[in-house]
Amino acid sequence: MQNHLPKIIVIVGPTASGKTDLAIKLAQKFNGEIISADSRQIYKEMDIGTAKPDYEETRKIKHHLIDIKNPDEDYTVAEYKKDAIAAIEKIIKRGKVPVLAGGTGLYVKAVTDNLEIPSVKPNPALRRKLENKIEKNGLESVYRELLELDPEAAYIVDGKNPRRVIRALEIAISTKKPFSAQRKKGKQLFDALKIGMKISDTELQKRIDKRADEMIKNGLLEEVKKLVKKYGERQVAFDAIGYKEMIAFLKKEISLAEAIDSIKKNTRSFAKRQMTWFRKDKEIKWVKDRDEALQLAKKFLNED
Repeated sequence: MQNHLPKIIVIVGPTASGKTDLAIKLAQKFNGEIISADSRQIYKEMDIGTAKPDYEETRKIKHHLIDIKNPDEDYTVAEYKKDAIAAIEKIIKRGKVPVLAGGTGLYVKAVTDNLEIPSVKPNPALRRKLENKIEKNGLESVYRELLELDPEAAYIVDGKNPRRVIRALEIAISTKKPFSAQRKKGKQLFDALKIGMKISDTELQKRIDKRADEMIKNGLLEEVKKLVKKYGERQVAFDAIGYKEMIAFLKKEISLAEAIDSIKKNTRSFAKRQMTWFRKDKEIKWVKDRDEALQLAKKFLNED
């Protein structure tokens, strides 16, 4: 334990595992504020499909790094790290406990490991070229291109996420250095208690299916229609699960039933990939319920 460093609590786990609820309970119990580590909740107007905490929840506990960008704006991991650290430092200054919560593993790691991330400006022309390649030859072909340049990227870049693959290639091509070699651990900034939500596959599948049905009932299709009308369909933000399937339905490429089925299936695959990422971190303490998490946090915060 790094006792001399400021303490933060980190809540991770797959999508639909109950991270938001646990983060709110811990923040209420220990006088905390929440910093979102979700690469989709940063976008304004993308509310239903990203399962953003509702107005009541954000009124109870202050949340940071939600609704900070429009869907047509770029936002890099380097920017997230800078913004998250600034938010954490402000929370600590106010004498409160920072609770970093979310399922975007790279966002969490950028903060807890103080990753030295290259600040490479987006290259719109190169992005467009790579997007066209994906449309023409599929994501797999561009992912292979990345692995040829940087075999280590297989361990850190989600090959099913077009946004991550494009960004990793963009950095590798722009800097002429492998993407994986540019993310080294820096000096630790915080003493972090990492708590993971452990949940059985059967229960998680049930929650994912229920959540998808609720999103449809709550107006996901209307949300997507509005966003497409305002920003066009070709925003990187709309690669998110829930949005891309609804866009495919709006373009009459699939039926609504197929779109809903795809949302469930893609979310299940995404949850598996999240767990693969989080299992690599041996510092995460996996808990089965809120009480276990509260006990861990109490012990951690009362340490001298």
